[in-house]
Amino acid sequence: MMKPTRLISAVVICLALLMVACQPVLETNPATPTTVFVSTAAEMPTEPCLGQDCLPSLGTETSDPMRFVLPTPGAEPVSSWRPPLYPIPWAPSIFDHFYFPRPIAADTINWPLPDYRYGGVLLKSSSTHTGIDIPAALGTPVLAVGPGDVIWAGWGLFTGDLQNEEDPYGLAVVIRHDFGYDGQRLYTVYAHMRQVAVVPGQWLDTGEILGQVGATGHASGSHLHFEVRLGSGDNFSTRNPELWLAPPQGLGVLVARITDFYKKPLDSVPISVESISSGQTWEVHTYRSEEVNSDDYYRENMVLSDLPAGKYLVSVPYKDTVQELEIEVYPGQVTYFSFRGFLLFNLDLPSVPEPDSLQTPSP
Repeated sequence: MMKPTRLISAVVICLALLMVACQPVLETNPATPTTVFVSTAAEMPTEPCLGQDCLPSLGTETSDPMRFVLPTPGAEPVSSWRPPLYPIPWAPSIFDHFYFPRPIAADTINWPLPDYRYGGVLLKSSSTHTGIDIPAALGTPVLAVGPGDVIWAGWGLFTGDLQNEEDPYGLAVVIRHDFGYDGQRLYTVYAHMRQVAVVPGQWLDTGEILGQVGATGHASGSHLHFEVRLGSGDNFSTRNPELWLAPPQGLGVLVARITDFYKKPLDSVPISVESISSGQTWEVHTYRSEEVNSDDYYRENMVLSDLPAGKYLVSVPYKDTVQELEIEVYPGQVTYFSFRGFLLFNLDLPSVPEPDSLQTPSP
């Protein structure tokens, strides 16, 4: 028979072993989320926000700990929409100036609405579109496409009245960049925003958040209206942003000058561009001449960017006929053609401007 002291010792040892066996086993798999406890002094925001409204109140008593599950960091996300952009500045020729990344991040839609591009007219509107529209959800961050000073932030960009909440641009920001092209200053415009997170005089670097996508001003839905202005920050100095935004890798830009026999630009003509390999079709209209400006070199009135490299069939309606051209778009480059009425198509590049107009871009 076991002595009482030995019996007690055995019981203690069994209890100790039982307690150890009941302890949770810590996972060593690095992919397993880790649970931590964080004390909070303010209510967590229910949606992303910017500026002073996002700062927690100071001096608030700490509430009970809130439980968060922090996932183990994985590989950097790859865009499901587009491949990465060519590095900026991207200039395959001395006449190209793809100086800017996209104002909407690459992990969401960041290409222009296809049916309302630069120089277009929406339905029966009397005004010409002086930028491009990039569809995005309300609250999507808007990013500066280059370094520079904020010279406008708020309402009234078109009318010049900061109190005018009926201004067509809605809440808008203008950046005057610290570099230019052909000896002229560059400006970019971001409009229809829900919230502006910068102030005039503030310096921004490329990629910094300046506000959120919205639908203020004359906007039929949530999107960012984006403009490039050259030489002056006014409404009459716009250029087609699709010639300034770096294309995604593997994609190219189709540029054309389409005129009648007498070299008069044909306004608002629907041009069909069909991929020979996939059958996908794009429709783009030539510019309406009023209120827009062509590039000094290309003198274009049609631009279609973000086209996968490959062969395309271009169809141009003219005098009750449809003329067709087979053309190849090369990755990272501008593919150019011209159309001149009954003389039809020409693949020659534009003539070189006079030497005194070719200047080195400002640093």
